[in-house]
Amino acid sequence: MVNWVQVQRKYLLCRLAKNAGLRQHAVAVDDAAGTVVNFWLPEHKAPAKKKKNATTTDAENNRGEETEEKQRSRHAVVLVHGFAGDGLMTWAFQMGPLGRQGYDVYVPDLVHFCGSSSAWPSPETTTAGFQAASIAAALGKLGVERCTAVGFSYGGLVAFEMAAARPGLVRSVVVSGSVAAYTGAMNDALLARLGARTTGDLMLPESVAGVRRLFSAALHMKMWMPARFLDDFLKVMYSNRKERAEMLENSVTKDNQVPILAFQQDMLLLWGESDKFFPIEDAKRLREELGEKAILRSIRKAGHLAHLERPCVYNRYLKEFLARVNAVSAS
Repeated sequence: MVNWVQVQRKYLLCRLAKNAGLRQHAVAVDDAAGTVVNFWLPEHKAPAKKKKNATTTDAENNRGEETEEKQRSRHAVVLVHGFAGDGLMTWAFQMGPLGRQGYDVYVPDLVHFCGSSSAWPSPETTTAGFQAASIAAALGKLGVERCTAVGFSYGGLVAFEMAAARPGLVRSVVVSGSVAAYTGAMNDALLARLGARTTGDLMLPESVAGVRRLFSAALHMKMWMPARFLDDFLKVMYSNRKERAEMLENSVTKDNQVPILAFQQDMLLLWGESDKFFPIEDAKRLREELGEKAILRSIRKAGHLAHLERPCVYNRYLKEFLARVNAVSAS
């Protein structure tokens, strides 16, 4: 039987990525540990295929050098996905607009998602810190020296980890529906708000009803989805359950161990006003904690999945911030 989510991913989302000038490439981060990060990345950054019997003139070489110089100066934007999807599913409506705006777009899959994996035992590979280190190492192998990290939900935790650990790499940060430290108190409040027994019950559903509840909580708009689609989504998107359950457990910080926030980067907090996972009040508190380097933009009639519900508004705020970062860097 045809899995329509798999078909959509293969023929629609992959086509959107290719139309945005991206190509798929797996980066071996650590051969000894067997860690591989799957990326959709700019075509000019993918390993070049050698052409047999190819000859070029001096003029063509000069044009190639000019093109390479322009490509090296492009602003790299790394889009880090959340927990209930992969890179393509999460950032389908951002890849094209950012690419057309002249940015180098990198869309990694977190380890234990889609084509990214590691041979290390799962306790070592199921923290946001490990995910951040893996993406940073992969970007280094791809020649990325500076970037803006854009993180959604769990990907926001990873983006904050990258910013803290690698300030030389991460020039600025955009976070949606996430926090720098997800505490036990936040987790308890989330479960009470959404009527779930555990985070695993909510984020790792095992039935169509569970997937429906997850989407209902994540969206502002009331959207009917056929059971067949939800069942297909469940089969495609929820592999590696053991490792992902450990990721959820490791994402919670004890209330008495919350680190003091100290980031060098300019930050944009881009939030859906009706976010039920991380209410707008959480965003306002985070903005105060981060200080003057952070700005908050809220999106009306949008929930946790603001980048999918209202992509035009989301992209406008995102591009405005990126342009401001570029202007500051150039001055």
